Amino acid sequence: MDLAFLHPLYEHSGPWASVYVDTSRHTEDTPHERRLTAQAMARELAAQGADEATCRAVQSAIEDLAHSSEPHGRALFARAGEVVLDPSLTRPPQGGDWAEWAPLPRVTPLLELAGEDPVCVVAYVDRKGADFELRSALGREDSGSVTGRQWPVHRTSSADWSERHFQLRVENTWEHNAAEIADALAVCQEETRADLLILVGDERERRSVHERLPKRLHDLVVEAPHGSGSRLLDEDVERARAEHVGRRAEAELDRFRAARHSDEEGRAGAVEGVPALIEAAREHRIDELLIRLDGPDAHREVWIGEDPDQVAVRRTDLKVLGEQNSWSARADDALIRSAVATDAPALAVSQEEVPVGGLGALLRWK
Repeated sequence: MDLAFLHPLYEHSGPWASVYVDTSRHTEDTPHERRLTAQAMARELAAQGADEATCRAVQSAIEDLAHSSEPHGRALFARAGEVVLDPSLTRPPQGGDWAEWAPLPRVTPLLELAGEDPVCVVAYVDRKGADFELRSALGREDSGSVTGRQWPVHRTSSADWSERHFQLRVENTWEHNAAEIADALAVCQEETRADLLILVGDERERRSVHERLPKRLHDLVVEAPHGSGSRLLDEDVERARAEHVGRRAEAELDRFRAARHSDEEGRAGAVEGVPALIEAAREHRIDELLIRLDGPDAHREVWIGEDPDQVAVRRTDLKVLGEQNSWSARADDALIRSAVATDAPALAVSQEEVPVGGLGALLRWK
């Protein structure tokens, strides 16, 4: 997950209100329920010590969602009477609405609730052209179409010379249209920055388009076993998106496992565990952060200063580094702050044994 959108959160000092709101339920009572949620979240923050202005800002922001049709939810990050960031979620928060007041914004849940949302282009392919549809966790929208040659496109069963000649022209039409579709799909992918291309249609037509796509896109393609003209169900798209995320996470874990071994200079390309990660964060060497949200190290207490690289296992360590002010924080959120400062991405992983403790990082040495 690219963490660049979190930069505004670290341009200000804390403490912070972090609120996650479920907007997945839509009934006649929804506006009333959202207003009750707004009041409850404001009370919860006040009970944890949040200032009145910030509580009011959060309550107002949630009340503004009273008539929202957002399918999943919203996260709100506020301080000093202002909501600084309010990203939409790609899945509802587990356990419903919740709020927390802490020195750092509670951003780690975003890795699961707003991260790894592959954007898909679904291409409905037939012999005459294709329609493109853009899909994400937030819905679908048309994304253009391409029309190839319209005649001839059908084979015959005759075997005389003239019919064989006609069939050759049919083959040429198919080949031409497949190339046209592939070119248009490549342009669509570039414009939408889609992570996944799903081809829907008869097997031969899907294959013809797949083969004509640029090689750089081949690993992004999934062929859906549906007949021409059918519309891909949401469940099919969600399955393809989830499998894509799983493949990417597994590839990164493989890279992490391999990088744990030291090179010829005795330097490992990956570390795990809070002390090693703290050292890497202070030296700006985190290249990608790996977090298992339920890992025991994720909520381990560390100490932070005002700057992202001012992080330590013990409070006294910060004083040695010259930092006079310090606060306790969760290890995962402190490390994400450091990752944001050095433009490093983060990835939510689910395998229990990797990384050990639930926190790890691939390192940069240059």
